[in-house]
Amino acid sequence: MRKIVLICILGIIAIFTAACGEGSGDSKGDSSGGDDAEKQKEQEKVTISHELGETEVPKNPEDVVVFDYGTLDTLGKLGIEPVGVPKGSIPSYLEKYESDDYENVGSLKEPDFDKLAQMDPDLIIISGRQSSLYDQLKEIAPTIYLGVDTTRYMASFKENLSKIGTIFDKQDEIDQELQKIEQSIADLKEKASSSGNNALIILANDDKISAYGPSSRFGLIHDVFGIPAVDKDIEASTHGMNVSFEYVVEQNPERLYVIDRGAVVGSETSAKQLVENDLTKKTKAYKNDNIVYLNPDYWYLSGGGLVSVQEMVNEISKSLK
Repeated sequence: MRKIVLICILGIIAIFTAACGEGSGDSKGDSSGGDDAEKQKEQEKVTISHELGETEVPKNPEDVVVFDYGTLDTLGKLGIEPVGVPKGSIPSYLEKYESDDYENVGSLKEPDFDKLAQMDPDLIIISGRQSSLYDQLKEIAPTIYLGVDTTRYMASFKENLSKIGTIFDKQDEIDQELQKIEQSIADLKEKASSSGNNALIILANDDKISAYGPSSRFGLIHDVFGIPAVDKDIEASTHGMNVSFEYVVEQNPERLYVIDRGAVVGSETSAKQLVENDLTKKTKAYKNDNIVYLNPDYWYLSGGGLVSVQEMVNEISKSLK
């Protein structure tokens, strides 16, 4: 009887041991499979060509730092959350990024390299204001340049959106938003053609003004939206052509578009105080109530985003009475 009991006990132990061995083997196989899948996911990358080079970028990166506010508004429109942004001069329409939910990675021209190294992001997106720091930034993480080429605004804008679509698998959503923008631009061009009024674009900066024409930083008003330029010979540059109010009177534009830099950098003098002087009051633009103050959040700080470009179209369309 004792012998039978012993045999039974040994049999139970053998069965239990075999079962544990099989479970352990399955568990290891599952773990290995999971590790392989995770490894494959981590290795999935895409090469992005941009103005400053070619960069291998992980698909659907989780930890993204964005220095370009136009790209930031595009990501927001697409429901993509960055982990860090420069908080020094965030446009008011992007004020949600001032929250502690997002790391402050410095200013537009002075990134916090220590913070960035500590964060170790998957991707850094920059534009013109950080281009000189590209080599330093790419040592920290894959870095791509998505600034807009204002000499070919819409083509450059679409190329940047295509890169975002490729990285984040959002091309369908981007195409839908682009269709809306392109339709609103077509409507605006028709409106501009009917109006026929020429225009001058100036940037007000403290006590100085600069003029912008076709192919310039704000040249899409002429090149894309179809508003004729009162002066087609304005030197195209990032900072505009330094001009006087005598020049404005001489050109005598039918419409004057003003971008107030001081409003976003803390100047004490408003553009309206500066611009609406005795000289400007002699122009057709002033006499016909066609001095238009554009929102510097869209025009000066961001631009090139799904939100900002649409708002630019809206502002110019509204100005054509």
